[in-house]
Amino acid sequence: MVSYLLFVIGIALLVKGGDVLVDGATSVARRLGVSDLVIGLTVVSIGSSAPELIVNVIASVRGSADLAVGNILGSNTANILLGLGVAALIYNLKVRSSTVWKEIPFSLLAVFVMGFLANDVLLGGQSSSAITRADGLVLLSFFAIFLYYVYSLGSKGKSGEAHIETSKRSVARAVLMVVCGGLALAVGGKWVVDGALAIGRALGASEALMGLTVVAIGTSLPEIVTSAMAARKKSADIAIGNIVGSNIFNIFWVLGLVSVIRPISFSAALNTDILTVILATTLLFVILFIGRRHTLARWEGLGFISIYVAYLVYLICRG
Repeated sequence: MVSYLLFVIGIALLVKGGDVLVDGATSVARRLGVSDLVIGLTVVSIGSSAPELIVNVIASVRGSADLAVGNILGSNTANILLGLGVAALIYNLKVRSSTVWKEIPFSLLAVFVMGFLANDVLLGGQSSSAITRADGLVLLSFFAIFLYYVYSLGSKGKSGEAHIETSKRSVARAVLMVVCGGLALAVGGKWVVDGALAIGRALGASEALMGLTVVAIGTSLPEIVTSAMAARKKSADIAIGNIVGSNIFNIFWVLGLVSVIRPISFSAALNTDILTVILATTLLFVILFIGRRHTLARWEGLGFISIYVAYLVYLICRG
C-alpha cells in the first residue's frame, strides 16, 4: 500500500516540480533577453522532459534498464497519440510548414538513430545489445545539432505563435523556484522508480510494461497538459511543437545523457515499441497532408486516442 501511495505522490512531485522548474528557468531566461521561441523549444522542452530524465537516471543507476528504455519509448508514444489526440479534440490544430517539414522529421530521425544504436545483436552480430557511452555521445551530438537549429530560428526572429506567458519574478525567487523544482523532481523520481518496481513485482508485471504504461503516462503529464492548455488557447504551434520538441529531447538529450552516465542494456523485445513510435510519428507526419493541409482535426485526434488505447491493450496482453 505504501508503494502505491509513494508512486502517486512521486508522479505529482514530478509534474509539479517540472512546472515550477520551467517557470523559474523561463523567468531567468526572459531577464537574460532570450526570445520566446528559443525559451519554448529549449527551457520548456527540457523542463517538461525533466521527469523522464530523473526517472531514467535513477532506473539506470539501479540497473532497471527495461524500465528506463520503456519510459522513453512509452512517453514518446503517449505524447503523440494521447497528448496530441486530446489537444486535437479540444481544437483543430493547424501548424506551420516548418514544423511539418523539419521538426517532425527530426523527431522521426531520433527514433531511427536510437533503434540503430541499440540493436547490436540484430545489426552488429554481437552477443548482447546496449546503448553504450559512445552511443550516448552520438545522441548528444544530434542534440547539439538540434540546439543549433533552434538557435538559428531564434536569431532569425521567427517567433510565430510561440509566446510564453510568465509573470515577472525577481531573480532570487526565480532561482529558488529552479532549486525547489529540481528537489521535487529528485524526490519524485526516486519514489516513482521505487513504486513502479514494487507494483510491478506485486502484479507480476515486467519492468518494461511498467515503463511503457504507468510510468510513461505519469512522466508525460507535463507535455499532455501543456498541449491541452495550448489547444484551449488556440495556440496550435505550441500544442504540437511542445510534443515534437519533447520527443526529440527524450531520445537525444535524456537517453543520450543517461547512457553516458551509465550504459543501458537493451532488450530486443522493445523493438516492437520502437516501431510503434516510428509508426505514430509517421502517422502524424502523413495525416497533416490529408484533408485540410497541415491540420490535425478533431476526428483524427479521436483516432489517435483509439490507437493508443489499442496499444495499451496490446502491451497488457504481451505482459
